[in-house]
Amino acid sequence: MRFVIVTGMSGGGKSTAIHMLEDAGYYCVDNLPFSLIEKFVELILLPDSGKNKVVLGLDVRGGEELRGMPEVVDMLRQKGVPVEVLFMETDDSVLVKRYKESRRLHPLAQGERIEEGIKREREILAGIRAKADYVIDTSRLLTRELRIELNKIFVENASYNNLIVTILSFGFKYGIPQDADLVFDVRFLPNPFYVEKLRPQTGNDKDVQDYVKSFPECGEFVDKLEDMLKFLIPGYIKEGKYQLVVAIGCTGGQHRSVTIANELFARMYGKGNYGLKIAHRDVDKAAGANKK
Repeated sequence: MRFVIVTGMSGGGKSTAIHMLEDAGYYCVDNLPFSLIEKFVELILLPDSGKNKVVLGLDVRGGEELRGMPEVVDMLRQKGVPVEVLFMETDDSVLVKRYKESRRLHPLAQGERIEEGIKREREILAGIRAKADYVIDTSRLLTRELRIELNKIFVENASYNNLIVTILSFGFKYGIPQDADLVFDVRFLPNPFYVEKLRPQTGNDKDVQDYVKSFPECGEFVDKLEDMLKFLIPGYIKEGKYQLVVAIGCTGGQHRSVTIANELFARMYGKGNYGLKIAHRDVDKAAGANKK
């Protein structure tokens, strides 16, 4: 049997996660009154309940009682109930943006600023977050990427680590990404921009890739970067980091950075106990400008 408690920040994707798990065959109950949790667990554990994959959604709509959730989890585990806790995390700045875009009120704002409601919610959820078996940070996750992560954990039963690494190409002329954790400058490599036939292409095209990779410095750089990330990532995981953005920049974010990001992604994909994403922030922007 799998019994999963899904909780997390309001606006962090909890409802979306529950719907996805329901699609995957889980019996889902959302926002059950806190006082009924123990009775609910007793019912689903009955031999004739017919429920072997169950999701229980809990959030701050349950009020201050949710502070007692860590004790409830401990009690259930002591009774042999296979409780798993999934916590949906999101950066404060992203939560504020989502609330403003949806024009919804934070359930704990009580007429105050959204930031105050988020702060109060984090205090209430701190205990259950510490008990979480899985933390998924949706700050930069697309809906399809969230589905992939949930399937990995709750459908494929694959090993899972909470860290998601994003390899991001960008152009320095458009600014360094604000969310970058590590920034690498590949402007030391010859620029395909000055090769007329390569100018309108990008690092997603084979001609540009072949040109950039033809220089020995390219392969040596990727070797060293890959080796460094293999050294750093286990440390980040140990310290509880959930998102790592590795930003690789060139002048316009069209040729060199895209090529290097693609090569690094290909080398690292499926090689570690972490999620891996790739994104090219400025590739279309730069390509469009060159075609004018």
